[in-house]
Amino acid sequence: MEAYAQALTIAIPIFFLLILLEELAARLMGRAVNRSPDMVSSLSSGVTNVVKDVLGLSIAIVTYAWMVEHLAIFTIKSTLLVFVVAFVAKDFAGYWLHRWEHTVNFLWNRHIIHHSSEEFNLSCALRQSISEVFQIFTFLMLPAALLGVPTEVVAVVGPIQLFAQFWYHTRLIGKMGPLEAFLVTPSHHRVHHAMNGVYLDKNYGQIFIIWDRMFGTFQPELADVPPIFGVKRPVHTWNPILIGWQHFWLLLTDAWRTLSWWDKLRLWFKPTGWRPADVAAAYPVAVLEDFEGFEKYDTHLSSPLKAWAWVQLFSTLSLMFYLFNQIAAIGFPGIFWYGGFLFVSIFSYTTLMDKSRWAVLAEVVRVIFGLLMIWWQGGDWFGLGKMGTDFIVGCLLFSLAASVYFSKTEIPVKRQFAEPV
Repeated sequence: MEAYAQALTIAIPIFFLLILLEELAARLMGRAVNRSPDMVSSLSSGVTNVVKDVLGLSIAIVTYAWMVEHLAIFTIKSTLLVFVVAFVAKDFAGYWLHRWEHTVNFLWNRHIIHHSSEEFNLSCALRQSISEVFQIFTFLMLPAALLGVPTEVVAVVGPIQLFAQFWYHTRLIGKMGPLEAFLVTPSHHRVHHAMNGVYLDKNYGQIFIIWDRMFGTFQPELADVPPIFGVKRPVHTWNPILIGWQHFWLLLTDAWRTLSWWDKLRLWFKPTGWRPADVAAAYPVAVLEDFEGFEKYDTHLSSPLKAWAWVQLFSTLSLMFYLFNQIAAIGFPGIFWYGGFLFVSIFSYTTLMDKSRWAVLAEVVRVIFGLLMIWWQGGDWFGLGKMGTDFIVGCLLFSLAASVYFSKTEIPVKRQFAEPV
């Protein structure tokens, strides 16, 4: 937990630097690849994911360590070849998990947030799920376990393989010649994120595109078919926590409403998007089929509110880094209360970005939560001292005032889309 937190304090600033470089390059090229609210939403999603991971808020049904201990046929040491084997095995497992996440109804919930952005840029690479609670697919690493690849090797390879998926989330790099034959490139991954019929559910590879070529899911990017990014049931919110559970809520309500007991069970395992006939007829959900005139989700934020959203994001990041650096000192159960406060903070300011009528209430809950944690700690913000704690209190009260101000002064706009189901 502590080692992973420390690694993130190094990796996250690098990601932010690369995102900034992409924006500067896009401007020099006369292209627009980012929208401010979308970036804040994407980066906020990344915060929810890493906080969840650092706090260990997931349950492994079967761990890789257990498989190695009980199922390994060989015993091998940590050589360079073992790292290569682990990397390939991890990528092969990632291909199949990724493919199932797209094609099985209940698994789509843990992956939808990564596709929910209607842009395609480096920041959307950080849209990772808060709803991935159960780790149930460790068995996909069985080949590595049978070969006796040590647990510590997989622990090193896992983050490397994940971080290596960051760079190809960009529209600024075209096709890459011979590399297109075996590596996942930006062109391949643009196809994967597109909603167009010819591109839908293609190119699941994470590092190597060879799995898609082998298993019939490969599709090259076509010069005459520009990718249209997003999901066919648009999420209509900037709030990453709502996005993370939106599809699950639809499945749950469909299971409750359908009169068929068979449909209540099987809808979770049917292809993504399947709904019971009686519920689909009584409670239709808009699905994009024709992209002619498609308009991206936009709440038309004023410049001051956009600036405030960035202030809130960086304030939350600062608090997150403090948690990561003081995680041992804060201890249990403090780190979980602290993580909960970060989640509530993100929920609050992204709700304000949605111009939701619940924005002020969300901020009131956040302020009360923060003040109660200070009271619980005896008037101190997790060892920050009197001056630091006074600063936190002042920020909370100022943030509440700002939320009230923006809720009253932002010009109401006619929403272009229906509220999310």
